[in-house]
Amino acid sequence: MPGRSPIFSPVDDRHMLRALALAEKGRGRVEPNPLVGCVLVGRSNVVAEGWHRRFGGPHAEADALNRCRGATAGVTAYVTLEPCAHHGKTPPCADALIAARVARVVVPVADPFPAVAGKGFRRLRRAGIRVDVGLRRDEAVRLNAPFFKLRTRGLPWVILKWAQSLDGKIATRTGDSRWITGKPARREAHRLRARVDAVIVGIGTVLADDPMLTCRHVRPRRIAARLVVDSRLRTPLRSKLVQTAREVPTVIATTRAARQEQGGRVARLERAGCEIIALRSRAGRVDLHALLEAAGQREWTNVMVEGGGRLLGGFFDAGLADEALAFVAPRLIGGAGAPGPLGGTGDATVGAGAGVTLLRCCNVGNDRLYRFAL
Repeated sequence: MPGRSPIFSPVDDRHMLRALALAEKGRGRVEPNPLVGCVLVGRSNVVAEGWHRRFGGPHAEADALNRCRGATAGVTAYVTLEPCAHHGKTPPCADALIAARVARVVVPVADPFPAVAGKGFRRLRRAGIRVDVGLRRDEAVRLNAPFFKLRTRGLPWVILKWAQSLDGKIATRTGDSRWITGKPARREAHRLRARVDAVIVGIGTVLADDPMLTCRHVRPRRIAARLVVDSRLRTPLRSKLVQTAREVPTVIATTRAARQEQGGRVARLERAGCEIIALRSRAGRVDLHALLEAAGQREWTNVMVEGGGRLLGGFFDAGLADEALAFVAPRLIGGAGAPGPLGGTGDATVGAGAGVTLLRCCNVGNDRLYRFAL
Protein backbone atom coordinates (compact mmCIF):
# COMPACT_ATOMS: atom_id res chain seq x y z
CA MET A 1 0.00 0.00 0.00
CA PRO A 2 1.23 3.55 -0.67
CA GLY A 3 1.24 4.54 3.01
CA ARG A 4 3.12 1.49 4.28
CA SER A 5 6.91 1.23 4.29
CA PRO A 6 7.83 -1.68 2.04
CA ILE A 7 10.10 -4.49 3.18
CA PHE A 8 12.73 -5.41 0.62
CA SER A 9 14.41 -8.80 0.35
CA PRO A 10 18.04 -9.60 -0.51
CA VAL A 11 16.76 -10.66 -3.94
CA ASP A 12 15.20 -7.22 -4.41
CA ASP A 13 18.48 -5.62 -3.41
CA ARG A 14 20.50 -7.70 -5.86
CA HIS A 15 18.27 -6.82 -8.80
CA MET A 16 18.21 -3.12 -7.92
CA LEU A 17 22.00 -3.02 -7.75
CA ARG A 18 22.05 -4.53 -11.23
CA ALA A 19 19.57 -1.92 -12.47
CA LEU A 20 21.77 0.86 -11.06
CA ALA A 21 24.80 -0.59 -12.82
CA LEU A 22 22.87 -0.71 -16.10
CA ALA A 23 21.78 2.91 -15.68
CA GLU A 24 25.40 4.04 -15.39
CA LYS A 25 26.05 2.81 -18.94
CA GLY A 26 24.09 5.78 -20.28
CA ARG A 27 26.28 8.47 -18.69
CA GLY A 28 27.35 11.04 -21.22
CA ARG A 29 24.83 9.86 -23.79
CA VAL A 30 21.37 10.52 -22.34
CA GLU A 31 21.65 13.94 -20.69
CA PRO A 32 19.64 16.09 -20.03
CA ASN A 33 17.51 12.99 -19.42
CA PRO A 34 18.25 10.93 -16.30
CA LEU A 35 20.29 7.74 -16.17
CA VAL A 36 17.84 4.84 -15.79
CA GLY A 37 18.20 1.08 -15.73
CA CYS A 38 15.55 -1.63 -15.64
CA VAL A 39 15.58 -5.34 -14.77
CA LEU A 40 12.52 -7.53 -15.40
CA VAL A 41 12.34 -10.57 -13.15
CA GLY A 42 9.98 -13.53 -13.31
CA ARG A 43 9.34 -16.02 -10.56
CA SER A 44 12.92 -17.27 -10.41
CA ASN A 45 14.98 -15.62 -13.12
CA VAL A 46 15.74 -12.41 -15.00
CA VAL A 47 13.73 -12.27 -18.20
CA ALA A 48 15.16 -9.03 -19.64
CA GLU A 49 17.38 -6.04 -18.92
CA GLY A 50 17.52 -2.58 -20.40
CA TRP A 51 18.73 0.96 -19.90
CA HIS A 52 18.28 4.40 -21.41
CA ARG A 53 21.00 4.29 -24.05
CA ARG A 54 20.83 7.68 -25.74
CA PHE A 55 18.88 10.92 -25.61
CA GLY A 56 15.75 10.58 -27.74
CA GLY A 57 15.90 6.79 -27.67
CA PRO A 58 13.69 4.31 -25.77
CA HIS A 59 13.64 4.68 -22.01
CA ALA A 60 14.96 1.89 -19.82
CA GLU A 61 11.56 0.23 -19.26
CA ALA A 62 10.75 0.18 -22.98
CA ASP A 63 14.26 -1.05 -23.77
CA ALA A 64 13.88 -3.97 -21.36
CA LEU A 65 10.37 -4.82 -22.56
CA ASN A 66 11.54 -4.76 -26.18
CA ARG A 67 14.29 -7.24 -25.31
CA CYS A 68 11.98 -9.63 -23.49
CA ARG A 69 11.30 -12.74 -25.58
CA GLY A 70 8.81 -14.33 -23.20
CA ALA A 71 5.63 -13.31 -21.40
CA THR A 72 5.82 -10.26 -19.17
CA ALA A 73 2.59 -10.80 -17.26
CA GLY A 74 3.28 -11.12 -13.55
CA VAL A 75 6.94 -10.03 -13.62
CA THR A 76 8.57 -7.55 -11.24
CA ALA A 77 10.22 -4.49 -12.78
CA TYR A 78 13.19 -2.99 -10.93
CA VAL A 79 13.59 0.55 -12.23
CA THR A 80 16.06 3.14 -10.89
CA LEU A 81 13.70 6.12 -11.24
CA GLU A 82 9.95 6.64 -11.24
CA PRO A 83 8.50 5.59 -14.63
CA CYS A 84 7.41 8.60 -16.65
CA ALA A 85 3.72 9.30 -17.17
CA HIS A 86 3.88 11.89 -19.94
CA HIS A 87 4.46 12.00 -23.68
CA GLY A 88 7.87 13.44 -24.48
CA LYS A 89 10.16 12.10 -27.18
CA THR A 90 8.84 8.65 -26.26
CA PRO A 91 5.48 7.32 -24.92
CA PRO A 92 4.88 7.05 -21.15
CA CYS A 93 6.82 4.20 -19.53
CA ALA A 94 4.09 3.73 -16.92
CA ASP A 95 1.68 2.89 -19.72
CA ALA A 96 4.15 0.41 -21.21
CA LEU A 97 4.47 -1.40 -17.89
CA ILE A 98 0.71 -1.48 -17.50
CA ALA A 99 0.27 -2.86 -21.03
CA ALA A 100 2.89 -5.52 -20.25
CA ARG A 101 0.81 -6.56 -17.21
CA VAL A 102 3.70 -6.46 -14.76
CA ALA A 103 2.69 -7.31 -11.21
CA ARG A 104 5.11 -5.17 -9.21
CA VAL A 105 7.41 -2.19 -9.74
CA VAL A 106 10.32 -1.48 -7.36
CA VAL A 107 11.78 2.02 -7.53
CA PRO A 108 14.31 3.86 -5.33
CA VAL A 109 13.04 7.43 -5.72
CA ALA A 110 10.44 9.66 -7.36
CA ASP A 111 11.28 11.74 -10.42
CA PRO A 112 11.50 15.47 -9.54
CA PHE A 113 10.54 16.51 -13.08
CA PRO A 114 7.10 18.20 -12.71
CA ALA A 115 5.61 16.27 -15.63
CA VAL A 116 6.28 13.05 -13.70
CA ALA A 117 6.70 13.79 -9.94
CA GLY A 118 4.46 11.06 -8.51
CA LYS A 119 2.14 10.77 -11.51
CA GLY A 120 3.87 7.61 -12.69
CA PHE A 121 3.37 5.94 -9.33
CA ARG A 122 -0.30 6.92 -9.20
CA ARG A 123 -0.97 5.63 -12.70
CA LEU A 124 0.64 2.28 -11.92
CA ARG A 125 -1.24 1.87 -8.67
CA ARG A 126 -4.56 2.76 -10.28
CA ALA A 127 -3.91 -0.07 -12.71
CA GLY A 128 -3.56 -2.48 -9.79
CA ILE A 129 0.24 -2.76 -9.91
CA ARG A 130 2.07 -2.96 -6.60
CA VAL A 131 4.61 -0.13 -6.33
CA ASP A 132 7.36 -0.25 -3.68
CA VAL A 133 9.53 2.84 -3.30
CA GLY A 134 12.77 3.44 -1.39
CA LEU A 135 15.17 0.59 -2.14
CA ARG A 136 18.75 1.92 -2.58
CA ARG A 137 17.46 5.48 -2.54
CA ASP A 138 20.80 7.09 -1.63
CA GLU A 139 22.62 5.35 -4.48
CA ALA A 140 19.88 6.32 -6.95
CA VAL A 141 19.96 9.96 -5.88
CA ARG A 142 23.74 10.03 -6.15
CA LEU A 143 23.58 8.43 -9.60
CA ASN A 144 21.29 11.17 -10.92
CA ALA A 145 22.44 14.08 -8.75
CA PRO A 146 23.15 16.27 -11.83
CA PHE A 147 19.66 15.59 -13.24
CA PHE A 148 18.04 16.30 -9.87
CA LYS A 149 19.92 19.58 -9.53
CA LEU A 150 19.01 20.72 -13.04
CA ARG A 151 15.32 19.89 -12.56
CA THR A 152 14.94 21.33 -9.05
CA ARG A 153 17.27 24.35 -9.19
CA GLY A 154 17.75 25.02 -12.89
CA LEU A 155 21.54 24.77 -12.55
CA PRO A 156 24.06 22.28 -13.94
CA TRP A 157 26.29 20.02 -11.87
CA VAL A 158 29.66 21.76 -11.48
CA ILE A 159 32.88 19.74 -11.45
CA LEU A 160 36.19 21.43 -10.67
CA LYS A 161 39.16 19.70 -12.29
CA TRP A 162 42.87 20.36 -12.01
CA ALA A 163 46.28 18.70 -12.11
CA GLN A 164 48.81 19.55 -9.41
CA SER A 165 52.17 18.60 -7.99
CA LEU A 166 52.61 17.05 -4.56
CA ASP A 167 53.26 20.51 -3.14
CA GLY A 168 50.00 21.85 -4.56
CA LYS A 169 51.18 23.75 -7.64
CA ILE A 170 49.30 23.83 -10.95
CA ALA A 171 52.12 25.62 -12.79
CA THR A 172 55.64 26.92 -12.18
CA ARG A 173 56.43 30.51 -11.21
CA THR A 174 56.81 31.26 -14.95
CA GLY A 175 53.38 29.82 -15.77
CA ASP A 176 54.61 26.60 -17.37
CA SER A 177 52.20 23.70 -16.78
CA ARG A 178 52.88 21.19 -19.57
CA TRP A 179 52.81 18.60 -18.41
CA ILE A 180 52.42 18.12 -14.67
CA THR A 181 50.76 14.72 -15.03
CA GLY A 182 51.58 11.81 -17.33
CA LYS A 183 49.80 10.55 -20.42
CA PRO A 184 47.46 8.10 -18.62
CA ALA A 185 46.16 10.92 -16.40
CA ARG A 186 45.70 13.21 -19.39
CA ARG A 187 43.83 10.46 -21.20
CA GLU A 188 41.55 10.03 -18.17
CA ALA A 189 40.95 13.78 -18.09
CA HIS A 190 39.88 13.64 -21.75
CA ARG A 191 37.57 10.73 -20.96
CA LEU A 192 35.90 12.88 -18.32
CA ARG A 193 35.75 15.83 -20.72
CA ALA A 194 34.04 13.58 -23.26
CA ARG A 195 31.01 13.11 -20.96
CA VAL A 196 30.15 16.69 -19.99
CA ASP A 197 28.11 19.36 -21.75
CA ALA A 198 30.68 22.13 -21.42
CA VAL A 199 34.28 22.74 -20.45
CA ILE A 200 34.76 26.10 -18.73
CA VAL A 201 38.01 28.07 -18.56
CA GLY A 202 38.97 31.60 -17.69
CA ILE A 203 40.54 34.11 -20.04
CA GLY A 204 43.85 33.74 -18.18
CA THR A 205 44.10 30.12 -19.29
CA VAL A 206 43.28 31.08 -22.88
CA LEU A 207 45.97 33.77 -22.95
CA ALA A 208 48.61 31.62 -21.24
CA ASP A 209 48.04 28.22 -22.87
CA ASP A 210 46.00 28.79 -26.05
CA PRO A 211 44.15 25.50 -25.42
CA MET A 212 41.90 23.54 -27.77
CA LEU A 213 39.70 22.07 -24.99
CA THR A 214 38.61 19.21 -27.23
CA CYS A 215 38.58 15.48 -26.59
CA ARG A 216 41.48 13.98 -28.50
CA HIS A 217 42.54 10.82 -26.65
CA VAL A 218 39.21 8.94 -26.40
CA ARG A 219 36.01 8.67 -28.39
CA PRO A 220 33.61 11.31 -27.04
CA ARG A 221 30.15 10.38 -25.87
CA ARG A 222 29.09 13.98 -26.47
CA ILE A 223 30.78 17.07 -27.87
CA ALA A 224 31.39 19.48 -25.01
CA ALA A 225 30.92 23.16 -25.72
CA ARG A 226 33.91 25.34 -24.86
CA LEU A 227 32.95 28.19 -22.56
CA VAL A 228 35.39 31.03 -21.86
CA VAL A 229 34.74 33.40 -18.97
CA ASP A 230 36.12 36.63 -20.43
CA SER A 231 34.86 39.67 -18.55
CA ARG A 232 36.72 42.22 -20.73
CA LEU A 233 36.52 40.40 -24.09
CA ARG A 234 40.22 39.72 -24.46
CA THR A 235 39.96 36.37 -26.27
CA PRO A 236 42.41 36.64 -29.21
CA LEU A 237 40.94 36.31 -32.67
CA ARG A 238 43.92 34.11 -33.59
CA SER A 239 43.45 31.76 -30.63
CA LYS A 240 42.80 28.10 -31.33
CA LEU A 241 39.38 28.38 -29.73
CA VAL A 242 38.26 31.13 -32.11
CA GLN A 243 39.91 29.55 -35.14
CA THR A 244 37.99 26.30 -34.57
CA ALA A 245 34.72 27.84 -33.39
CA ARG A 246 32.85 26.63 -36.47
CA GLU A 247 33.94 23.06 -35.73
CA VAL A 248 33.28 22.92 -31.98
CA PRO A 249 30.67 25.04 -30.14
CA THR A 250 32.51 27.97 -28.56
CA VAL A 251 30.80 30.37 -26.16
CA ILE A 252 32.38 33.48 -24.67
CA ALA A 253 30.71 34.82 -21.54
CA THR A 254 31.35 38.49 -20.89
CA THR A 255 29.80 41.37 -18.99
CA ARG A 256 27.03 43.52 -20.40
CA ALA A 257 29.30 46.54 -20.19
CA ALA A 258 32.06 44.86 -22.21
CA ARG A 259 29.63 43.80 -24.91
CA GLN A 260 28.25 47.32 -25.20
CA GLU A 261 31.70 48.92 -25.25
CA GLN A 262 33.30 46.50 -27.72
CA GLY A 263 30.66 46.02 -30.38
CA GLY A 264 33.23 45.73 -33.14
CA ARG A 265 35.13 42.97 -31.39
CA VAL A 266 31.88 41.15 -30.64
CA ALA A 267 31.02 41.24 -34.34
CA ARG A 268 34.42 39.82 -35.34
CA LEU A 269 34.19 37.00 -32.81
CA GLU A 270 30.66 36.18 -33.94
CA ARG A 271 31.73 36.15 -37.59
CA ALA A 272 34.39 33.60 -36.61
CA GLY A 273 31.65 31.34 -35.21
CA CYS A 274 31.75 32.21 -31.51
CA GLU A 275 28.61 32.84 -29.51
CA ILE A 276 28.83 35.81 -27.16
CA ILE A 277 26.61 35.93 -24.09
CA ALA A 278 26.48 39.06 -21.94
CA LEU A 279 25.74 38.50 -18.26
CA ARG A 280 25.41 40.58 -15.16
CA SER A 281 28.65 41.36 -13.40
CA ARG A 282 29.95 41.33 -9.84
CA ALA A 283 32.92 43.55 -9.01
CA GLY A 284 33.53 44.02 -12.73
CA ARG A 285 33.64 40.32 -13.54
CA VAL A 286 31.09 37.89 -14.92
CA ASP A 287 28.79 36.78 -12.12
CA LEU A 288 29.35 33.03 -11.88
CA HIS A 289 25.84 32.30 -10.62
CA ALA A 290 24.45 34.09 -13.68
CA LEU A 291 26.80 31.97 -15.79
CA LEU A 292 25.34 28.78 -14.32
CA GLU A 293 21.80 30.05 -14.79
CA ALA A 294 22.56 30.56 -18.48
CA ALA A 295 24.01 27.04 -18.65
CA GLY A 296 20.89 25.63 -16.99
CA GLN A 297 18.66 27.38 -19.51
CA ARG A 298 20.52 25.45 -22.20
CA GLU A 299 19.81 22.26 -20.24
CA TRP A 300 23.48 21.60 -19.72
CA THR A 301 23.52 18.91 -17.06
CA ASN A 302 27.25 18.64 -16.27
CA VAL A 303 29.92 21.29 -16.71
CA MET A 304 33.62 20.94 -15.89
CA VAL A 305 35.72 23.91 -14.81
CA GLU A 306 39.30 23.33 -15.90
CA GLY A 307 41.00 26.55 -14.80
CA GLY A 308 42.83 28.58 -14.11
CA GLY A 309 43.24 29.05 -10.40
CA ARG A 310 41.31 32.33 -10.24
CA LEU A 311 38.24 30.81 -11.91
CA LEU A 312 38.43 27.59 -9.89
CA GLY A 313 38.76 29.65 -6.73
CA GLY A 314 35.85 31.85 -7.76
CA PHE A 315 33.52 28.86 -8.02
CA PHE A 316 34.86 27.51 -4.73
CA ASP A 317 34.49 30.82 -2.87
CA ALA A 318 30.92 31.23 -4.12
CA GLY A 319 29.94 27.71 -3.05
CA LEU A 320 28.90 26.87 -6.61
CA ALA A 321 30.88 23.65 -7.10
CA ASP A 322 29.46 20.19 -6.44
CA GLU A 323 32.53 18.00 -6.76
CA ALA A 324 36.21 18.18 -7.63
CA LEU A 325 38.69 15.99 -9.46
CA ALA A 326 42.32 16.46 -8.50
CA PHE A 327 45.10 14.70 -10.39
CA VAL A 328 48.20 14.68 -8.18
CA ALA A 329 51.57 14.02 -9.79
CA PRO A 330 54.59 12.66 -7.85
CA ARG A 331 56.70 15.77 -8.44
CA LEU A 332 57.65 18.92 -6.56
CA ILE A 333 57.63 22.37 -8.18
CA GLY A 334 58.15 24.84 -5.35
CA GLY A 335 58.26 28.60 -5.57
CA ALA A 336 56.30 31.18 -3.64
CA GLY A 337 55.07 32.61 -6.92
CA ALA A 338 53.88 29.30 -8.36
CA PRO A 339 50.04 29.17 -8.33
CA GLY A 340 47.86 26.64 -6.53
CA PRO A 341 44.57 25.25 -7.85
CA LEU A 342 42.20 27.46 -5.85
CA GLY A 343 42.83 31.17 -6.14
CA GLY A 344 40.21 33.67 -5.13
CA THR A 345 39.78 34.75 -1.49
CA GLY A 346 39.74 31.47 0.39
CA ASP A 347 39.05 31.02 4.09
CA ALA A 348 40.55 33.16 6.84
CA THR A 349 41.19 30.27 9.23
CA VAL A 350 41.81 26.56 8.91
CA GLY A 351 38.76 25.86 11.06
CA ALA A 352 36.56 27.68 8.57
CA GLY A 353 37.84 25.53 5.71
CA ALA A 354 35.34 23.49 3.76
CA GLY A 355 35.13 19.81 4.58
CA VAL A 356 35.02 17.39 1.69
CA THR A 357 33.85 13.81 1.23
CA LEU A 358 36.26 11.56 -0.62
CA LEU A 359 34.33 9.61 -3.25
CA ARG A 360 37.14 7.89 -5.11
CA CYS A 361 40.89 7.54 -4.97
CA CYS A 362 42.88 5.56 -7.52
CA ASN A 363 46.15 5.40 -9.42
CA VAL A 364 46.21 6.65 -13.00
CA GLY A 365 49.61 5.70 -14.34
CA ASN A 366 52.16 7.24 -11.99
CA ASP A 367 49.67 9.85 -10.82
CA ARG A 368 46.86 9.75 -8.28
CA LEU A 369 43.26 10.79 -8.90
CA TYR A 370 41.12 12.09 -6.04
CA ARG A 371 37.40 12.65 -6.57
CA PHE A 372 35.54 14.33 -3.76
CA ALA A 373 32.20 15.97 -3.07
CA LEU A 374 32.19 19.60 -1.99
